[in-house]
Amino acid sequence: MKLIGSTTSHYVRKVRVVMAEKKLDYTFIQENVWAADTTIQQSNPLGKVPCLLMEDGGAMFDSRVIVEYLDTLTPVGKLIPANGRERAEVKCWEALADGVIDAAILVRLEKTLRAGDMQSQDWMDRQMGKVSAGLKAMSSGLGDAPFCSGNHLTLADVSVACALGWLTFRFPEIEWRGEYPNLAKLFDKLSERASFKDTLPQQS
Repeated sequence: MKLIGSTTSHYVRKVRVVMAEKKLDYTFIQENVWAADTTIQQSNPLGKVPCLLMEDGGAMFDSRVIVEYLDTLTPVGKLIPANGRERAEVKCWEALADGVIDAAILVRLEKTLRAGDMQSQDWMDRQMGKVSAGLKAMSSGLGDAPFCSGNHLTLADVSVACALGWLTFRFPEIEWRGEYPNLAKLFDKLSERASFKDTLPQQS
């Protein structure tokens, strides 16, 4: 398998961490989807990463779809419960973490792609409100538990930790550590895993 992605993307990192935890072999192909010569649409018509290229030539895109597929490939490091309330809970954690990053990315794009006099502060405030509410919900949902869902690592933890890592990378001014020490504790614990150490977000 080949994974097309960027070392700065939260969504790509989530897939890379899952692949590492599942001990799956793949080739990582870095792609800048904003570059004039990007070829990403040859694999994903939406022009986004991550995109997983299969051995048979097929392509799969959207991080949520990809990680769900990857978790079925081997029983090693099972990250998503098979069914029922437990499965829905893990997927809700993933949706919450992705939603926080969705909102934060909109703010980043507003700041980087629009001239200052064209930027909407109301729009950015609205999105940052979602980020704040999402972080609060993560902290409340985690409480004093060692993991987000159940008593072992799941996709919920991977998603939350990748989201917190991206916020630290792109929005260091957000002081989530001081406000939510339980999230900081979870983040620091997961950051010691090889899957997270090897996929730190960085400018390529």
